[in-house]
Amino acid sequence: MITQTQLLDAVGGFSAPSKMPCHGYSIPAARCKTGRKMRKVANSICAICYALKGRYSFPNVQNALERRYKTIKGKRWVADMVAAINAVERSGYFRWHDSGDLQSVAHFAKICQIARLTPHVKYWLPTREYGMVREYLEKGGVIPENLTVRFSALMVDGPAPETLAKRCGVQVSGACESAFSCPSSRQGNVCGNCRVCWSRETFNVTYKTH
Repeated sequence: MITQTQLLDAVGGFSAPSKMPCHGYSIPAARCKTGRKMRKVANSICAICYALKGRYSFPNVQNALERRYKTIKGKRWVADMVAAINAVERSGYFRWHDSGDLQSVAHFAKICQIARLTPHVKYWLPTREYGMVREYLEKGGVIPENLTVRFSALMVDGPAPETLAKRCGVQVSGACESAFSCPSSRQGNVCGNCRVCWSRETFNVTYKTH
């Protein structure tokens, strides 16, 4: 019989963001495609990326992120992720990429397949890889109902790509110094009972910059 530890080892383990009510799956922020470019742009959200500092910079954390990254292209990644999520996640929610972002259209397609195979879990995927999502849809791909994709804004206090998001049938998010909607900064930097990020009913969520 395969143990829970073995299931998690097959996918490099899950992350456990202290803010979240659930597990997440994170890969190195240094592997971000768009993020790697945006980090050089003043006042961009990527320039103040939390996943490039603090505990994320510890060698053991970076090693874990890299292990997960290396599993993505594996032939059994989808099956292994489904098995691990079914074995571990009891909250009914899951967060994609508290560090890192989509790597390819094929990567996004696999995430959609995982969501399809675990309909009892609600997924939230913020991304700046708008083109990958658009290409997936243009090729006939369908985003499962239990996967909420949010196109993230590029700049602090800047607009999210709402027009493109509506065309793709997804949601958006941004980061602001004021006029933010996420309640976490007012409740100990945790989600608490809020699950808006996972809900398609709320089109735009804005987070407070730190």
